[in-house]
Amino acid sequence: MSDHFHCLEFQKDSKAMNSLVFAFFTCFAVTAVFAYDPLKLPEAALTAPLDFTVQDAKRDRALPIRVYLPATTQAAPVVLFSHGLGGSCQNNPYLGKHWSARGYAVVFVQHPGSDESVWKGQGPARIPMAMKQAASVQNFILRAADIPAVLDQLTRWNAEEANDLRGRLDLTRVGMSGHSFGAVTTQAVSGQSLPVGGARFTDPRIKAAVMMSPSVPAAGSAERAFGTVTLPWLLMTGTKDVARIGGMTLGGDVDSRLGVYPALPPGDKYELVLHDAEHGAFGERSLPGEGANRNPNHHRVILALSTAFFDAFLKGDAEAKAWLNDKGARSVLEKDDRWQRK
Repeated sequence: MSDHFHCLEFQKDSKAMNSLVFAFFTCFAVTAVFAYDPLKLPEAALTAPLDFTVQDAKRDRALPIRVYLPATTQAAPVVLFSHGLGGSCQNNPYLGKHWSARGYAVVFVQHPGSDESVWKGQGPARIPMAMKQAASVQNFILRAADIPAVLDQLTRWNAEEANDLRGRLDLTRVGMSGHSFGAVTTQAVSGQSLPVGGARFTDPRIKAAVMMSPSVPAAGSAERAFGTVTLPWLLMTGTKDVARIGGMTLGGDVDSRLGVYPALPPGDKYELVLHDAEHGAFGERSLPGEGANRNPNHHRVILALSTAFFDAFLKGDAEAKAWLNDKGARSVLEKDDRWQRK
């Protein structure tokens, strides 16, 4: 009886111990997942960005680019960024600094014809119409062709003995991003089908894409445009995300921006909707007429989610993907922000 009693006690103790061990490792696993922090930066100081010009001889087109390199000298995954209408490769340095500090070579591409040259030197009354005219199909096609031209040149520079970029770029892991007209450019080169004949500008070197202020196409259905996208996509917009200059609306409205996500097929697709975020929330300069007060948490969310997304899909970081897919992503949001995935 006594032996039987001790045996029962041992079994109880074993069950208790097993439960304790299970609880410990479960707790450890959860802690390990949420120990991932896409906002944490290393102490290593960043170097100043490098400026280059890509000469596309086939199109007689010169493309200024600005490159932010990480502190490491090892080959780093590459993230390209396409500016919005009237912008330049010098825009959005907050993204370049953060992403490069996190281990990416970040390349900001400037698109002649839809860059700052559109409005520089123009009188205030002429700027809205000049901007609207620059948001053309011709400039869209030029932009879509700029991205492979830049990637081709980066590949050559990465192999050149005397180039500052030699050996610094891992061009097997390329991400793409952009804002507004740059988001439309990003859509085009990362899987969108065009209304006419289902043509594509997709560059197979691109492995994941982040669109800030995306838009559905002006012609054709969103389902036809986005229904066959296979790459991981992260869409970012705001509840007040409309570009207006001089009373003129440029690009899509809020409904257009929100129409992209429902048309995407399931599989590593994400959407962020920032409460009260205007079109300029994704940059560092507000557009004329926008509210003067910026919500500082908007940039924090943009940096956290985009970094985790690239970590997950360019670096293959399982903790980053778990952070995106669980409560980690929601931990940086404010209560009225919206986050979903499929």
